[in-house]
Amino acid sequence: MTASGQASPEPVRFTVLGPVRAWRGETELDAGPPQQRAMLALLLVHAGRPVTLGEVVDVLWGEDPPASAVNVVHRYVGMLRRLLEPGLAVREEGRWLIRGAGGWRLEAGPDQVDLLRFRRMTEDARREGSLDLLTDALALWRGPAAAGIPAEVRAHPVFTALDRELLESVKESADLALRKGAAERVLTALREAATRHPLDEPLQARLVLALAAAGRQAEALDAWQSVRTRLADELGIDPGPELRAAQEQVLRGQAVHTAGPAGRTTREAHQPAARPTQLPPDLAAFAGRRADLAKVLTLLPDDGRTPETVVISAIGGMGGIGKSTLAVHWAHQVARHFPDGQLYVNLRGFDPTGSVLDTGEALRGFVEALGVPPHRIPAGLEAQSALYRSLLADRRVLVVLDNARDAEHVRPLLPGSPGCLVVITSRDRMSGLVTTEGAHPLVLDPLSPEEAREALVRRLGEDRVASAPQAVDEIIARCAGLPLALAVVAARAATHPGFPLAAIAEELADTDGSLDAFADPDPASDVRTVFSWSYRALSADAARLFRLLALHPGPDIGAPAAAGVVGLPVRRTRLLLAELTAARLLTEHAPGRYTCHDLLRAYAGELALAHDSEAERHAASQRVLDHYLRTAHAAGQLFSPYWSVTTLPPAPAGVVAEDFDDDRQALAWFNREHSVLLAVVDQAVRGGSDTYAWQLAWTLERFFDRQGHWHDFLAMQRAGLAAAVRAGERTAQAHIRRGLARASARLGRYDDANVHVRQALDLFTELGDRSGLAHAHRSHGWILDRQGRHAEALDAAGKALELYRATGNRPAEGSALHALGWTHALLGEHEQAAAYFEEALAATDRGNRYGVGGALDSLGYALHHLGDHRRAVASYDDALRLYREVGDRYQEAGTLGRLGDTYVAIGDQPMATTVWRQALAILDGVDPPAADEVRDKLRDLEQAG
Repeated sequence: MTASGQASPEPVRFTVLGPVRAWRGETELDAGPPQQRAMLALLLVHAGRPVTLGEVVDVLWGEDPPASAVNVVHRYVGMLRRLLEPGLAVREEGRWLIRGAGGWRLEAGPDQVDLLRFRRMTEDARREGSLDLLTDALALWRGPAAAGIPAEVRAHPVFTALDRELLESVKESADLALRKGAAERVLTALREAATRHPLDEPLQARLVLALAAAGRQAEALDAWQSVRTRLADELGIDPGPELRAAQEQVLRGQAVHTAGPAGRTTREAHQPAARPTQLPPDLAAFAGRRADLAKVLTLLPDDGRTPETVVISAIGGMGGIGKSTLAVHWAHQVARHFPDGQLYVNLRGFDPTGSVLDTGEALRGFVEALGVPPHRIPAGLEAQSALYRSLLADRRVLVVLDNARDAEHVRPLLPGSPGCLVVITSRDRMSGLVTTEGAHPLVLDPLSPEEAREALVRRLGEDRVASAPQAVDEIIARCAGLPLALAVVAARAATHPGFPLAAIAEELADTDGSLDAFADPDPASDVRTVFSWSYRALSADAARLFRLLALHPGPDIGAPAAAGVVGLPVRRTRLLLAELTAARLLTEHAPGRYTCHDLLRAYAGELALAHDSEAERHAASQRVLDHYLRTAHAAGQLFSPYWSVTTLPPAPAGVVAEDFDDDRQALAWFNREHSVLLAVVDQAVRGGSDTYAWQLAWTLERFFDRQGHWHDFLAMQRAGLAAAVRAGERTAQAHIRRGLARASARLGRYDDANVHVRQALDLFTELGDRSGLAHAHRSHGWILDRQGRHAEALDAAGKALELYRATGNRPAEGSALHALGWTHALLGEHEQAAAYFEEALAATDRGNRYGVGGALDSLGYALHHLGDHRRAVASYDDALRLYREVGDRYQEAGTLGRLGDTYVAIGDQPMATTVWRQALAILDGVDPPAADEVRDKLRDLEQAG
C-alpha cells in the first residue's frame, strides 16, 4: 500500500528501441502528445538515473526554449506521473517517476525498459561469446530509436547515440558470426544497418565479408562495387583499407572465419600513410594533480592492450585551472601506447579574439596529417568526418582536442573505431558527450596548498621557497589554488631573483580585491584576460547576474537568493545560473547551491564597478538583505510560532523571498544558510544598514539558540543591539537584550545575562509592551534555573504565564507551562512537573511540532524519575519522531541521551548503547562538550558490563 492507502502500483513496461510506448499491466497507455512522449523517451534513455530540468529543456527545445519551458516540463511530469499511477496523491512520491538530485528519475530496470534489457543482453553476450544472445538483443529493435517524437528532438545526440549503439552491436554481431561460421544469421541486421549508413566503411566491409561467408560471392562483390561508387560520387574518395581487404578476400575465395575486418592481412591495412606527432611540449614545471592523473590513467588497460572502445576523457574546469597542462602531460605519459601517432589541435573555443577554430578546418588539418593530400579531401563536414574516421579505423591514435567550445565543436572529430584515446579540454561541461558518447568527465578543482607549494618549488627552487615560509603561505592564499595565478606570480619572482618573496606577497596584499597583481603582457597568461574569454560568451542577463553576484556576501548561494540579487524571477534565474555553471564561472558544489572561485569573484567585482552604476549596485545589495530578512521571517514563524518577531513592511519590487510548507522546510533553510546569514548580518553592519542588522538579529534568535550555535548567537545579538541603539529603536533593543541574555547564559556568562535580561524587563515595562514583557519573564526564569535559583525561576515563569493568558497568546501559554514544569523537575518535584507538562501538551497546537516535542521530552524526563520507565520510553520515542520529522538533529541528540538513561534504569544496556551512539554521532559535529558527556556514559556502561 502507498502512504495514501492506494494499492501497490501495477507493473509497467516501456519501449524506446523503436516507437516510444508504455504499458501498465496489459493495457497500453497513451503517452501523450509528441513532445511529452519525447520527455518520456529522455527519461527512458536515462532510466535509473536523474535527468535535470536543464537537460530536459535542452533536449526538448535546444538553444531557444520558450519562456514557458519550465512550466511545460512540470506539466509533463505531472501528466506522466498520473499516467503511470492514476491513484497517486498530488504530493505523494510515486513508484516509477521520482523527484530528486535537481530533476526526475524513472525508477525502472531491464525488466521494464527494452533499452536496459538490450544492454544487459549484449553485455552477457560479450561475456559468454554468445551469438544467440546477441541476435536476440538485436531483435528487440523495432526501428529507429525513439520513433514518434518530433524530428528536431529526435535529432538530439541523446537519441542519435542510441542508433550508433545499435550500429556498433550489429558490427559486433557480424564479427562474432564470422568467427563462428554463422554469417547467414546476421545478414538481415547487416543489410538494414548498411542501408541506413551507406558511407560507414567498416560496416559495409562486414556486409561484404558476411555475404561471401554465406556463399553469396557475387552479391558480396555487387555490394562492394555499390559502396565504392557511392564513396566516389559523394565523398570523392576510393575505398579505404578495410573495404579493399574485404574485396581481396572475396576475390581469392578465402573462407572467412576471421574476427571481422580487423583480420585483414595486407600491409596497407595496418600502416597509416603518415604517423603524426603533434603533441605540444610537456610542462617541465608540472606539479600536483596526482589524484587527477590516477583517475585518467585508469581509463586505459594496465597491460597496454588496445581499448575495446574509443576512450573519451573530457577535462573541464574554470579558466586558468590547468586543463590544457594536465591534458598534455597525461598525453605524453601514455603516448607510447598509441604507436600510430598523436593528433593535437587548439580549437580556440574561448579565444580572446573570438576566432573559434572551425571544426571543418580542424578536420582538414587532421586528415592532411594522416597523409591525405589537400586536393583529395572532400567538401562538406560530414564527408570530411567520414574520411577521418575511415583513416583512423583499426589504428591506435591519441587525439587531443584542446579548448573546445562545446560538444558539437568536437563531435565530428571523434574516431569511430576502437583503439583510440580522445582527450578533450573545455570550460563547457560537455554533458552531451558524457550522456551520448560515454565520455569520462573530470572536473579540475583548485590546487591544494601542498600542490601549490610544489608548483612554486618547481618554478623557483626549493631553497628560495623554503627561505620565506610566511610569504609563500600568503602567495598561496592570494592565488587561491589557481595554477595560472601561481604561474604569473612565480614568473614575476623568477624574472626578479633579487626580489624577496615577502615583497611579492606584499604586492598581492596591496591589490586585494582586484586582479592587478596577476596581470601579464601575454593575453594567454593574464588572469583577467583568461576570465574574460568566458565572460564575453555570456548572454546579457547572465553577464549581469555574474557581475552582481560579487555583491553577495556569503560563501555560496541558491537560486532564490540569486534571483533577489539580479531582480528576476527564480525560474529565469535558474537558467542563468545554469549558463554560468556551463561557462565554468560558477560551480554547483551541491544540488542547487552555487559557489565562485575567489579570483573569479574579484573579477566579477571589477566588472560590476565598471559596468553597473552605484545606484544599481546599491539596489542589488538591498535586494540581497531583503531576501534573507523576509525569508528568515517566514521561516521563523513556522520554526517558533509563539515567539514575537518584528513586523516588516511590504516587499520592495524585485525582492524574491522563499516560502515554506512546514517547520521542517524552515529548519532545513536555516541550516543550509547558516554561514550565509552570518555574512549577511556582517554586510548590513559594515554597509550602515542598521535596520536590516537589528531586524535580522531579532528574527534569527530562535534558530541560533535552539541549534546550539551559541557563539554565533552572541555575536549576532551584540551586532543587532548596537544597530538598534544607533537607529534609536527601543522596542528592538528590548527584544535583542533579551536574546543577548539567553546567548550569554548559554555560554555561562551569567553576570552579563542577568544585566541584559533586567534591562529588557525594564524596557518592556517602560514601553508598556506586555507581550514582550511576558517573553522577557519567560527567558528570565530559564536563566535563573540555569543558576540554580529555582524559587525565583518559578516566580518569573508564573509572571510569564499570567501575561500570556492576559494577552491571549495560547501557543506561548504552553511554553510557560512547560517552563514551570521544568523548574519543578529541577527541584525534584516530578509529580508536579509531569502535571505541568501534560497541561503544556494540551495547550500546544499539534502543528507546533517543536513545542509538542519539547513537552514530550520533558514529560519523559519526569516519568523516568517517577519510575514509570515504560511511559518514559514511549514519551521519548514520540518526541524523537517529531524532532526527526522536523529535522532538528540537535534536539534529537538531547532526547536520545535522556532515553539512554531510561534504558539503563530498566537494565536494557544494548538499547542504551545504541541510542547513545546515535546521540554521539550527532553531537560530535555540533556540541563537543555534550558529546564528551555521552562518551563518558558509554565508557561507564562498558566498564559496568
